[in-house]
Amino acid sequence: MAGDARDVKIGRIEVPARPHSLTPGHETAGAVAGAGPTPAAAMPDNATGAAADPRAGVLASVVVPSYRRPALLERCLRALLAQDIDPRRYEIIVCDDGPDDATLDVVRRLGRESGGRPLLRYLAVTGTQGPAGARNRGWEDSHAPVIAFTDDDTIPEPGWLGAGLMALRPGVDAVAGAVVVPLPPRPTDYERNESGLAGARFVTANCFVRRSALVAVGGFDERFTAAWREDSDLEFALDAAGRRIGQAPDARVAHPVRPAGWGVSLKQQRKAQFDALLYRKWPRRYRAGIGAVPRADYWLVVAALLLAIGAALAGARGTALFAFAAWLGWTLAFALRRLRGNSLAPAHVAEMLVTSALIPPLSVGWRLVGALRFRVLFA
Repeated sequence: MAGDARDVKIGRIEVPARPHSLTPGHETAGAVAGAGPTPAAAMPDNATGAAADPRAGVLASVVVPSYRRPALLERCLRALLAQDIDPRRYEIIVCDDGPDDATLDVVRRLGRESGGRPLLRYLAVTGTQGPAGARNRGWEDSHAPVIAFTDDDTIPEPGWLGAGLMALRPGVDAVAGAVVVPLPPRPTDYERNESGLAGARFVTANCFVRRSALVAVGGFDERFTAAWREDSDLEFALDAAGRRIGQAPDARVAHPVRPAGWGVSLKQQRKAQFDALLYRKWPRRYRAGIGAVPRADYWLVVAALLLAIGAALAGARGTALFAFAAWLGWTLAFALRRLRGNSLAPAHVAEMLVTSALIPPLSVGWRLVGALRFRVLFA
């Protein structure tokens, strides 16, 4: 959409496209808020009444949760500041989930550079933890009829916001945009897994929701304290409330995979506890949209390992060897599946062998933690 200036319609509301050139004196200057109420930007001398409020006429609030990633946040914000609709018609709200000076400095600097249009605001989020709570603070502080959600590690295309707003036709309460995950020819297992975002049905890295729909379902469930399943929970809640969810394939964001350390897949198993929460709330939708419960293969391989250890301690050599062979065979097959089509660098191969042995017990353990924590029969 870059270079294709056109009006965008949200239902019956028209959003003027970003002018190709702005008349001097009609740009606002340097408006960035700290936590709490946002001070108005400097306005032209003839601005009076409601027009003096920089949020007057704002039709979309872009909510960006962030946690101590100032360089990635700056990249994202520069893309959001370059959207090809009228900058007076949208605002950007950065919700800092781990308030720090570096993040605030990025917002202040870019606010000065942009002259306050679009309005760029900063919220220091305290009293909650995780992106779900941060997003809630953002949309609750907005007044726009449409809330656009993205993450600080995305790069929205210039036409992203306009395409998302156009997709919100009358009767549609939310739309999911397209996520593009660039990969090298031989990605790591972690990079391959992250690319699954591109095929996800509804993710908060790229979605647009009417404020009225968020109010109706109560926004995000803040018990999802990690970046995991909170978007599926919102999708299921909207569906259960009879809200219509559509698609916005032209609203695209790039989502480059962030660098990760050795063994990152082990740390990610902690997220499995939130599968239990999602399952408790939406068992039927979980089975239909996420998958079967429980993970029988993980349970079986963990059982084989425990049997091998127990039999060895009891002196049952034959049983121990049989159980160990079953565990080893499954583990090697699992590692080979994770290597198929991916990097064969020696360090990556070693990582797959080690983590393939550890993932099943860790996953089962964290699922049990979730089952106990959220009081649901789930593993």
